[in-house]
Amino acid sequence: MTPPNHILITGASGGLGGALARQYAAPSRSLLLWGRDAARLEGVAAACRAAGARVVIRMLDLSDSGAAISALDEDDATNAIDLAIFAAGLGDTRAPGALVEDAAQVARLALVDFVAPAALAAALADRMARRGGGGIVLIGSAAAFHALPFAAGYAGSKAGLARFAEALRIGVKPHGVRVTLVSPGFIDTAAARRTPGPKPFLMRPADAAARIARAAARGQAHAILPWPFVWLRWFDRLLPRALRDRLLLSLTPPEV
Repeated sequence: MTPPNHILITGASGGLGGALARQYAAPSRSLLLWGRDAARLEGVAAACRAAGARVVIRMLDLSDSGAAISALDEDDATNAIDLAIFAAGLGDTRAPGALVEDAAQVARLALVDFVAPAALAAALADRMARRGGGGIVLIGSAAAFHALPFAAGYAGSKAGLARFAEALRIGVKPHGVRVTLVSPGFIDTAAARRTPGPKPFLMRPADAAARIARAAARGQAHAILPWPFVWLRWFDRLLPRALRDRLLLSLTPPEV
């Protein structure tokens, strides 16, 4: 498989996105980095340029999916994207003392964690299929496997993205386009540290980025990392519903 030369990474100003940018930075690479935090994005871009990569940055808020699709079309028309990693996302939980999540929060999580990456992946997959190849990586979450009562918006959005990724992969595979869904557990980022509760099997961003790059290079359909979350997924599926409900309620962080 030919290594990608022109790579798009969304969420590049975040912990995982920045680690992915550094993972792919090399003299032969052209990186297109999207993010929301200008200072952090410039810092990541500088590190990637120091590694020899050519870097173009773009400031975007993916809650405006229409603007994001237009930007994608423009960037891909300028220089065809070989690999896109849609790593931008939000994570949040029910506010302390609230009975359910705030409706506006649920809507924003759905836009950023499902609508935008799905729409962008569809737009790029069409362009890639017409030219006969390319790779797309959608960063989901192990939370998609579990009905988390304190993070219904996040878990639900990631579950929708997982099903979309599977359907898109099947649809564009005959046209030479590889779609990989990555479902990570806890990654030690600033956003994750703001989330209350225990974080078992916590991964460093650089380690997660290296594993994601390997999965993308193999064209792996679904990568769950680290491996204990594979067993947790099956454990959740095999439990009787009543027992699963009680277990998930018991996992609610005490601060929520």
